[in-house]
Amino acid sequence: MSVAGCAPSRPLWLLAELTYACPLQCPYCSNPLDYGQIKDELDTATWLRVLREARALGAAQLGLSGGEPATRPDLEVLVAEARRLGYYSNLITSGIGLDAERIGRLRAAGLDHIQVSFQASGAELNDHLAGTRAFQHKLDIARAVKAAGYPMVLCFVLHRDNIDDMDAVLALAAELQADYVELATAQYYGWAWVNRDRLMPSREQLARGEAVAHAWQARLQGRMKIYYVVPDYYETRPKACMNGWGSIFLTIAPDGTALPCHSARSLPGLSFPNVREHGIDWIWNESPGFNRFRGFEWMREPCRSCDEKERDFGGCRCQAYLLTGDASQADPVCDKSPHHGRVLAAIEAAASTPSEKPLIFRNPRNARTLSG
Repeated sequence: MSVAGCAPSRPLWLLAELTYACPLQCPYCSNPLDYGQIKDELDTATWLRVLREARALGAAQLGLSGGEPATRPDLEVLVAEARRLGYYSNLITSGIGLDAERIGRLRAAGLDHIQVSFQASGAELNDHLAGTRAFQHKLDIARAVKAAGYPMVLCFVLHRDNIDDMDAVLALAAELQADYVELATAQYYGWAWVNRDRLMPSREQLARGEAVAHAWQARLQGRMKIYYVVPDYYETRPKACMNGWGSIFLTIAPDGTALPCHSARSLPGLSFPNVREHGIDWIWNESPGFNRFRGFEWMREPCRSCDEKERDFGGCRCQAYLLTGDASQADPVCDKSPHHGRVLAAIEAAASTPSEKPLIFRNPRNARTLSG
């Protein structure tokens, strides 16, 4: 069931979401709101089969994420198989569940890359956002990663409460001798969607943050690479989400659901296959869910006749759904969209939301309340 009779491209990136279990409670987590109801995780043997089948189809980059992937006791087994198959593997972790000894075991198993996330530049805010005392452990893990011979890759999710601390964030990264730092302003899916008005920074905050990031980029050129990602809402054109639906990225959720992106299971009216029932080849090439928004035939105006559609593919389907109730609409981030006013209204709503408004943290109690 390929689009317009054309075979789809091959997946290059496999994101293996090994578990939704996580000791942290970040209010911007991209995991689904009903994560607590998704308990039937894939076993080791099934994950090994998924790795083999995706590699045979062409996947070369492997992301190991969650939740917190280090909560899986079989992580070293999966890493070793990934190395045997020829993947470049990247562990995306909070650092909880790791210590220097386990990092050494992962290194021996063939793990290529570790990205450690921080919530803030200091213990008080970091631990508040994480919902647990994690800051000191993160520092220890970042240093252990570097000591094990890995490049140090740090990720800070930015939002209203920490973006004004950009200088301190980058000073911490420099102190830890980071090689790469991603300053990723929160994108509004999952738990971040629930907290959107509370988390969204102002235009003034973004401008100040960008200026600080550029100053540090110039100061540390050749020593530390700094990537600053602005949220879609403050753009006039959408990003090429996942480089196009079902084009490069394949995500497997903890229960085996195969997705074109990690948020796609939130879209109503779409059925996504499970690796317990189907092989990766059929999932990628034939399944209706993966073919639904491939190519350009599905597009409505203004996307269908837009001369930029091959650059942004109409934007993000999940964002279009969240903002309009219809995943086939143009991403309202685009100022050509008839729904662009909803993005502007969201920015105004965020500006009028007090910073003292409580955040809704990712935890089982709130998950039960929000999902039913």
